[in-house]
Amino acid sequence: MTPQKDREQATVAPDSRPDAEQPRWRQDFPIDWPHDHYVARRDFTKFLVLTSFAFAVGQVWIVIENLLRSRRGDTPLRLVARVDEVPVGGAFTFTYPEPHDQCVLVRLGENDFVAFSRQCTHLSCSVVPQLEKHRLYCPCHEGAFDASTGNPVAGPPRRPLARIKLEFRQAAIYASGVELRTTN
Repeated sequence: MTPQKDREQATVAPDSRPDAEQPRWRQDFPIDWPHDHYVARRDFTKFLVLTSFAFAVGQVWIVIENLLRSRRGDTPLRLVARVDEVPVGGAFTFTYPEPHDQCVLVRLGENDFVAFSRQCTHLSCSVVPQLEKHRLYCPCHEGAFDASTGNPVAGPPRRPLARIKLEFRQAAIYASGVELRTTN
């Protein structure tokens, strides 16, 4: 009775011919197909530890950046628009505090202005002013926010939009900070 080879230990050539019929170069450099994709537990554990370490370093980096940003002081004062540039019942888009942070300024009345982040609190889609319906609309999932308060009124968003603090100086509107709100 001939002993059977363990299937995991068997070396099989790609053309499936017996070892004696293989070319000389294949006998010198055999391809071990069953072991080609085998990963040892130590290699797998090493990979997991290094990946976890990289994620932990990334999280610590984010925390440090946020701490440094909060210690630098208040957000900068930046000109948004002149009062006469925004019609009553109109909207004006701008960026604040960083160039990639889209915001919208809404003029509700003669002297009544509000500003909000355009980033939907559901999945960060950009909201669009629909002031004829008195709302800021998120087209991604049919979400809507009240144009005067930024509170969600329809769709999946549950948190209000971030409010941009405004200051008025000599007929000009300035953004002076961001108020993140978690409840209505």
